[in-house]
Amino acid sequence: MQTTATIDSTTDMITMVKGTWSQSFPASDLPRWLAFFRQQQERFPVHAASYADDIRALEALLKQRGLLS
Repeated sequence: MQTTATIDSTTDMITMVKGTWSQSFPASDLPRWLAFFRQQQERFPVHAASYADDIRALEALLKQRGLLS
């Protein structure tokens, strides 16, 4: 299932949406959430693919902010 991640420039909040699930958090927490999803892939390799879209969506935001090349 595809994950979308958007940032609200007025509040500096990130919202992730995947199906009926959604999560919002401050943009300053973006590296922590990216690390969390990467760790989940390592901890639960059988479900690693389910975290791939989450990681791609968050990495895209980091690239957009110029924090990842």
